[in-house]
Amino acid sequence: MNFQETAARIEKLLSSRPLAGWEIFQVASHNLSIEVKEQKVDAFTCSEPVGVSVRVLKAGSMGFSFSTSLDDADLIRMIDSAVVGAENQTPDEFHGFPLPEKYTVIPGMFDAGLAMVGEEEKVGLALGLERLALAADPRVKRIRKATYGESAFEVAIRNSLGVEGSYRGTTVSSSVAALAEEGGDSQMGWDFGFSTTYDGLHVEAIARTAAARAASLLGARKIPTMCCPAILDNYVATDILEVLAPAFLAENVQKGKSLLAGREGERLFSQCLNIHDDGTLAGGMATAPFDGEGAPRRNTVLVEEGILQGFLYDSYCGRKAGKSSTGNAARGGIKGPPRMGINNFFIVNGGETLTGLAEGIGRGLLVTSVMGMHTANPISGDFSVGAAGFLIENGIVTVPVKGVAIAGNMLNLFRNVEKVGNDLRFFGTVGAPSLRIAAMDVSGE
Repeated sequence: MNFQETAARIEKLLSSRPLAGWEIFQVASHNLSIEVKEQKVDAFTCSEPVGVSVRVLKAGSMGFSFSTSLDDADLIRMIDSAVVGAENQTPDEFHGFPLPEKYTVIPGMFDAGLAMVGEEEKVGLALGLERLALAADPRVKRIRKATYGESAFEVAIRNSLGVEGSYRGTTVSSSVAALAEEGGDSQMGWDFGFSTTYDGLHVEAIARTAAARAASLLGARKIPTMCCPAILDNYVATDILEVLAPAFLAENVQKGKSLLAGREGERLFSQCLNIHDDGTLAGGMATAPFDGEGAPRRNTVLVEEGILQGFLYDSYCGRKAGKSSTGNAARGGIKGPPRMGINNFFIVNGGETLTGLAEGIGRGLLVTSVMGMHTANPISGDFSVGAAGFLIENGIVTVPVKGVAIAGNMLNLFRNVEKVGNDLRFFGTVGAPSLRIAAMDVSGE
């Protein structure tokens, strides 16, 4: 796909229309997904979507349309639809497009060697992941699914104010779900990994971690109800942080759907917590030089030493609040206009090992999984979810625990963080290290 040639054709078509402004957004990608089970390929999907979308500004209203065909007749229809859309929308003084700014050069986003790796080798990687997980522990009896996925993509944008940019990127990922059995008990363990390069994917570590998680929970027992110190491992801490993340989006703040609204400058979190949204983070899944409307992505400090510093903006919400865009307009492709979203959103690493986090806890809980975190109330912050993990006794992680529930409020939980681990890990675009919580309500027997 020749992005420059296509953009020039569309710009010529747009120039004949009485518009206040326009934007052209183009995407081309190659996607591959492989699932294996019992050393056989269970699913193999390959796609190469290509397309373009336009947004047009007319009399204060914004219209949008897209096309997966680059024929002139279809491009004309796309523009017609966008113009009709604008003519039928309510005018809004905050509609507009960003001005051009310099983009950060981000190395390592594109692996040119990925296309040189044959499909047979990629199938072999998924099959090998299944074998490695089975071999990692004799108690692992079955693998529910092992996967490999990749995407190579190219993005380009141009608008009537002079914004013009493009980039290429690659992502590869793999996951496995292992089932361990012993003495009539069975437990599931899962892990995954991702990288921007094929060589950066380490299936041995993924297999080892999934098997260990499954086997370590065998023989889990119930414990009495108690209020105790707790450690949230990095997976659980990330799960909870992901539910809180939308509260930092200016769109939710402006609509009264954020529990953080109107609280800038307050110490809402523990003093040892720092939270960033970094769209320029090396190796991040949401890393790019610009966002879905062409504004530069940035490293935005949201919480510093527990104090709420501000929120995330796209250009629309930024105009509404008198703020600059933080580069947080997100797109899922060409089929929808940009919307607000997080980039690489994370709690900054601390300095404590797991041993250091557990030190001094007489009796507490290491939480390694939660069930139903999506049911938490994102506006009040209240949650009550099932959990599993390990008992901590006299500073030592001891026996596995199941059948418990943890409850509380997300803001109170993050306010009660005593120590921050040094094991920051991303699970998609959200990441966190393990966290030690001063006190948590644990419902058991």
